Amino acid sequence: MGIMDIFAQLEKENAAKTGKPEWLIVGLGNPGLQYENTRHNAGFIAIETLAEEEHVRIDRLRFKGYTGDVTLAGQRCLPLKPQTYMNNSGEAVVQAMQFYKIGIDHVIVLFDDISLEPGKLRIRRKGSAGGHNGIKSIIELTGSDAFARIKLGVGAKPHKEMDLADWVLSKFRPEEKEAMQSAAKNAAACLRLMVSGKTTEAMNQYNS
Repeated sequence: MGIMDIFAQLEKENAAKTGKPEWLIVGLGNPGLQYENTRHNAGFIAIETLAEEEHVRIDRLRFKGYTGDVTLAGQRCLPLKPQTYMNNSGEAVVQAMQFYKIGIDHVIVLFDDISLEPGKLRIRRKGSAGGHNGIKSIIELTGSDAFARIKLGVGAKPHKEMDLADWVLSKFRPEEKEAMQSAAKNAAACLRLMVSGKTTEAMNQYNS
């Protein structure tokens, strides 16, 4: 890369930082120490992994959640961890969208999926809530299901009689944590592709 290319890249990055966010990246979960490392907090885990890799913090309390500022593939992004509890996640998402005038096509949501084993990912451009209350809240309050999502597998209930809430609020077993960390890193890689218009490539590389 020549010196002019380097200056051009720096200008592009500075422009991204001084403008408004182009993308809203939402990791779903529940606030509070008692919910840390639970299956329902897979979205939090993924977005925190992204923050660690990009050396940014998601600690500014705005829009009923914690936010940060990160540039991915030259695109300024607003990472958001709603603090409304899962069932009201849409409240935080709508506030951030309205404030920055971010369209639904520039929203990406990361969340847990019990139909996938820990470590597995599934990327979708849009879709129904599929029984997930956080996604249901976002769809209801935005009036649209046309937002991209990255589903992180957390495993199915060990037996059908077990209450679903008890399962998703249970903590990952030690042998599952490594798989989840790998999935979180892959989710971060997906985000870099998706915000640069390469969702199909992300799906081809990482979909399970």
